[in-house]
Amino acid sequence: MKNLSLYLILAHLSVAAVAQQKDSAYIAYQSGLTEKQAGRHKVAYEHLRKSVSLNPEHTDAQRELGLEAMELRQFEISKQAFLKVLDKEPNDPQAIENLATLNFWTRRWDEAIKYGLKMQELKISSRVNYLLGKSYYEKENFGQAFRYLDAAYKEEPTNAEIPFMFARSFVEMSNYKQAVKYYLEAIALDSTKVNWIYETAMAYSSIPDDKTAIKYFELAMAKGHKVDNDFIENLSNSYILAGMPDKGIDMLLKLLELRPADMELLNSIADTYYKLGKYDDAVAYWDKMLFYDKENARPLYMIGMCYQKKGDIKKGQAICDKAIEMDPALKMLRQEKKMPGL
Repeated sequence: MKNLSLYLILAHLSVAAVAQQKDSAYIAYQSGLTEKQAGRHKVAYEHLRKSVSLNPEHTDAQRELGLEAMELRQFEISKQAFLKVLDKEPNDPQAIENLATLNFWTRRWDEAIKYGLKMQELKISSRVNYLLGKSYYEKENFGQAFRYLDAAYKEEPTNAEIPFMFARSFVEMSNYKQAVKYYLEAIALDSTKVNWIYETAMAYSSIPDDKTAIKYFELAMAKGHKVDNDFIENLSNSYILAGMPDKGIDMLLKLLELRPADMELLNSIADTYYKLGKYDDAVAYWDKMLFYDKENARPLYMIGMCYQKKGDIKKGQAICDKAIEMDPALKMLRQEKKMPGL
């Protein structure tokens, strides 16, 4: 009988303790709401954390904790809170939307898509098309990305990022004409993005349409794009291909001062001089390539071609023969009367 009485007393105390704990959790929850109303988010967050630690089953407290953690950029805590909400209420619209947003912000694209599709199913928020479109774009699933970005563009016709994503997608698929179309739409909506203007130039040069590429390279430069080595080399190549070789070579020569042992750069200069019929200049730069790599047969072959173009057939053929001895693959190019790409 004594053991039964003791058990009843302990059970009563346990129930009382649980009730007291729930009361404390509710008080902390109410304090959190009060602090939130006052705009004191950090204090509200601490009260709400205390509330859910005392009573993890309090769904409203978990939801409010998720919102306050999100406000304070405590993303993982926010996710966990909203997941607890979904455990109790699987179709809670606020939890679903915020989980989609949190995973989107943290670049967890698969999870963002999972909750985005749930949002679409429950007809939560019109911006779900943008969220899904960008998530699929980041995963390089362009087929699905286009589906949602098309819908998002109709909803947000002034959102310049949407045509930019279309442009980038087409670049990834080597469809430069379509890429240009969307780059132009993007920069028409937002002309401050100088990197977009530069990418437009690169897309034009890949079509190829180097005259138009130059226009956008120069526009990007005028708007403050960093003129680094790659920029100079790309612009100079467009000048050369657009029929302004002297301007292009001048830029390449300035770049060569910074990168004197750059083999591709040396070859670009030599090859341009060769195409212009300036064979002595071409020989000088192919000779520099041989200075850095004496075993490279291709610039030697081209030096031989330069001598032949200048009329010294015997010397030129001898040099080409020596290059072929070093690299027999060059013999096929001679037979086909093709110039080797260096």
